[in-house]
Amino acid sequence: MLKKFITTGLAASLALGVSAAATLAAEVKIGFVTTLTTPAGVIGKDMKAAIELAVEQMGGKMGNLDINLIIEDDGFKPDIGKQKTDKLVKQDNVDFVAGFIWSHVLLASRKSALDAGKFLISSNAGPSPIAGKLCHKNFFSTSWQNDQTPMAMGEVLNQQGVKSLYIIAPNYAAGKNMSAGVERTFKGEIKGKDLTKWGKDAQLDFSAELAKAKASGAEALFIFYPGKAGGAFIKQYQQAGLEGKLPLYTVFTVDSIALPKLQKAGFKGVLGSRMTQFWAPDLDTPQNKKFVSGFKKKYGHYPSFYAAQAYDSMYLIKSAVEAVGGDLSKMDEMRAAMKSANFPSVRGKFTYGNNGMPIQNFYLREVVADADGVWTTKIVKTVYTNHQDPYAKDCKLP
Repeated sequence: MLKKFITTGLAASLALGVSAAATLAAEVKIGFVTTLTTPAGVIGKDMKAAIELAVEQMGGKMGNLDINLIIEDDGFKPDIGKQKTDKLVKQDNVDFVAGFIWSHVLLASRKSALDAGKFLISSNAGPSPIAGKLCHKNFFSTSWQNDQTPMAMGEVLNQQGVKSLYIIAPNYAAGKNMSAGVERTFKGEIKGKDLTKWGKDAQLDFSAELAKAKASGAEALFIFYPGKAGGAFIKQYQQAGLEGKLPLYTVFTVDSIALPKLQKAGFKGVLGSRMTQFWAPDLDTPQNKKFVSGFKKKYGHYPSFYAAQAYDSMYLIKSAVEAVGGDLSKMDEMRAAMKSANFPSVRGKFTYGNNGMPIQNFYLREVVADADGVWTTKIVKTVYTNHQDPYAKDCKLP
């Protein structure tokens, strides 16, 4: 009987050992939620291209684990985003949930991931509640908090002596944060503000808003319109004859997604226009050079900042996986590794705040033609150094 017990126990121990070894040697599952359909899908496709490039450059592995990348389309809708996040967590049992272009989609999906004990990595959206009172120890961003980029633009407007401003942005969480950000730092007068319809049937005719901005007497116009809406706005702005009369300042509007279309349409007025951002294709870091050259070689065009952030999210996850030797049960150690931000980022070395938002530089960028005549952006100067978002003080995490 004793011999049988020992044999059975040994077999069980061996089975457990094999099971543990199999767990360590298997795969890391990463769910990535983005928008691939609707006109907004142009952004999601750039992000998808970037994470697939990252996986290729990693040789399909993070440490000793194979990468299992599961990409889901949120259809530009919060309820669908939540459904897809639930599917990733409950059905696919992913280890990390990443992605999220839109703030309202991230806000709708956050509990599904975090309540299930998963790490949640935002590759774009940075709504103020998640940076503040809704912060969570398992949440990290590889982008920015929504207010920060327009805050930098507000500083630029002050430096250029602009005394009055008209604001136009979409009516959703990020649009409101962008407006709040520029208003937080701009010292002049806000002559007026319009928040337009957003979502799957977003407003793309801005003639009424442009007429109001022109009639307001404002010295400058500030807008935030990502994706297809941005190109539509720029086109209508120029057609309205406002170029040179009502200077345009933007965030997340004139980028590597919009510029090829604007160049093809011959809208030369966009050359020389300026915007603020944490990143640009010419940022002089080893990882950014690797990323931009690899992206252009693989896809034939410049990457957007959306792509840069998504690319970084994969390397952040890689740093966590490799810090624990592939033992994904070590949540505390993986969390500490990500919090240290000790990974090769396209933006160079940065740190994390207590709320999981990057503390990083923000730059003034200008639209230029490169040596081949292709329109892109370059860094003009640093506006903020090691900037922390204003909502970190509301986060109760240490």
